[in-house]
Amino acid sequence: MEIHKDTVFLVIDVQNDFCPGGALAVPGGDQVIEPINKLLPRFPATVYTQDWHPGVHTSFASNHKGKSVYDLIPLSYGEQVLWPDHCVQGTKGAEFHKDLQTDHADLIIRKGFRKEIDSYSAFFENDRKTTTGLDGYLKNRNMEKVVCAGLATDFCVYYSAIDAMKLGYQVTVLMDASRAIDLEGSLDNALNDMRSNGIVLSTIAELLS
Repeated sequence: MEIHKDTVFLVIDVQNDFCPGGALAVPGGDQVIEPINKLLPRFPATVYTQDWHPGVHTSFASNHKGKSVYDLIPLSYGEQVLWPDHCVQGTKGAEFHKDLQTDHADLIIRKGFRKEIDSYSAFFENDRKTTTGLDGYLKNRNMEKVVCAGLATDFCVYYSAIDAMKLGYQVTVLMDASRAIDLEGSLDNALNDMRSNGIVLSTIAELLS
């Protein structure tokens, strides 16, 4: 089946630090690469996102004395999970996985480069106000549907899908081309919220049927 010309494929954070051996490895993270690569030629538009943190980022536990990874701290925009240092600008960990085909990228959105704000979504930073510019780009290209895949299902994929829906797009998340961290029930919470907001949780076979 041909995918309609108003559909963008949003490939989220398939970077070394989120794959096995990385600083914030998602279990099975590298398993999304083959299905994503096979899908890329089918889409009329593709956008990749890339975490791109300065080393002094406020979301890194190492930058908070006495705090540990996965602790929560209050910030101006709400509670923030503290992460291990990951996807630091210019490092190997921040690079896309070597097996991911990147020649298909029409646009690469780098997010999380503001040291005081973390960024999960492809559309907004975590203050929910600072935009990445992606919405304007997609609207200029007359895109109406967003298909999401990548890492991690319960964080950056989830937040991107929810924001896309709120911005008026029809949204599908490909479960067999995404993998989750599942931090204290975060996967079930994300899946339930996506379903309740009308986001389609699908498979590649269902998308192409």
